[in-house]
Amino acid sequence: MAKALATDFVKEESGIVSDFLNWLNASASHFHAVEEASARLTAAGFKRISEKNDSDWSGLKAGDKAFFTRNQSTIFAFAVGGKYTPQTGGFSMIAAHTDSPVLKVKPVSKKSNNGYLQVAIETYGGGLWNTWFDRDLSLAGRVIVSADNKSFESKLVRINRPILRIPELAIHLNREINEKGFQFNTQQHLYPILASAIKAELDKPAAAPAATATAPATAAATPSAGDAKASGDAKDKKASDDVTDEHHPLLLRLLAETLKVDVSHIRNFELCLYDTQPATTGGLLNEFVFARGLDNLEMSYVSLTALIDSTKDSKAFEADAQIRLVALFDNEEVGSASQYGAASNMMSQVLKRIVGTAHSSHYDGIIARSMLVSADMAHGLHPNYSDKHEELHKPALHKGLVIKQNANQRYATTAVTTFILSELAKRHSLPIQKFVVRNDCACGSTIGPILSANSGLRTIDVGIPQWSMHSIRETSGTADLKSSHALFVAFFNEFRNVDDNLSVDTPAAAAKAK
Repeated sequence: MAKALATDFVKEESGIVSDFLNWLNASASHFHAVEEASARLTAAGFKRISEKNDSDWSGLKAGDKAFFTRNQSTIFAFAVGGKYTPQTGGFSMIAAHTDSPVLKVKPVSKKSNNGYLQVAIETYGGGLWNTWFDRDLSLAGRVIVSADNKSFESKLVRINRPILRIPELAIHLNREINEKGFQFNTQQHLYPILASAIKAELDKPAAAPAATATAPATAAATPSAGDAKASGDAKDKKASDDVTDEHHPLLLRLLAETLKVDVSHIRNFELCLYDTQPATTGGLLNEFVFARGLDNLEMSYVSLTALIDSTKDSKAFEADAQIRLVALFDNEEVGSASQYGAASNMMSQVLKRIVGTAHSSHYDGIIARSMLVSADMAHGLHPNYSDKHEELHKPALHKGLVIKQNANQRYATTAVTTFILSELAKRHSLPIQKFVVRNDCACGSTIGPILSANSGLRTIDVGIPQWSMHSIRETSGTADLKSSHALFVAFFNEFRNVDDNLSVDTPAAAAKAK
């Protein structure tokens, strides 16, 4: 019986769930997530444009689909509806973020301790760092390379096997762990082990043979002023841009082999640790997704996929007066205050550029006809800790997208934006839930209030419910993936229809109030 039920459940959900697992397994770092998003957009007919080229932004017209990236970690994609005009159009937008709490390799990572080679790391975001112990870890990110010291390229790299581990201390040496909890110091106890020093020494490449002196001794004894200057320049160069003294040679050699370049070509890198265990479905009925980075790769996936799929409905897209847009920002986990984070001027800058300077007088009206969905994962009810939730707001896995609200503006949701999304859900018989934090608990926040305040956009904060948020291994429900995707597609296709029939801050609304 259970087997039959599992088969039925998987049959219903297999298409989007399978694609989502592929997305997760391709996204070993936030850089890789943006690369995967770029590949999917290109395959769907979106044109890649550049922030550096003004010509890419001039003459945007109805039906155009384009995207661009910033810092390889933030991506914007948009599609101009067939009926869009600056005089009557607006933006239908969903924003999420690509980053998750991770351990990042420090600028100088070469560390040895008691016969072992270790990698110095820095914590990024508010992770549940205890979950990183005893996991099969590896490295992913980007590397700046140059073969000629004239041209440089940022290349993505991913080591596809476990090379790092943070072993937990045996209970025999920590007898009180079950009574007092797992206590550790992130500076002292969170260094991953790369290799044993003895084995590393045995595997070290043989040194090149010394050159035989052939020049007369007198010539070598008194170097010229030019030779001395060249020697000084070489020394300065090594001190300024040579990474071989900053990281273990074995690690650099592995990066070079993976990228198929010489070690001397590596100029710098930005790497994070990731869990090599693939994302998978689980539970008796395969109703759960077990994976790293669900916060917020899941909302990034749903947002991007909904945009792509909504443009496939040619009838709705051609009749739309809106510009459909998805923005996936970096650095949300550390406050969004960066050149490629949501707290920058990037959103307003991009919207104005899409509208164009020739139509700048219409920009305020366009913003008034727009709406933003801030999509970030939500806290699903934990059956073992139900008292942590407000008694009337307990969002559960498998029961739909969660609308998040906070009277103190930690979320940007309003009654108006709640109505609009709820109306779309009602039209398509899609489940939604509501979340409010307990009065005696601190409330987290999202990019929603930041973007709403900086741009003047009507905004709603939503998210798929999950367990173990900020753990190295998180859990969500497969049914919520499907229903949330359908709701986001409906938002892109039908937002303007609902909004045009809603009177707020208009003479009609004032007349009705009287």
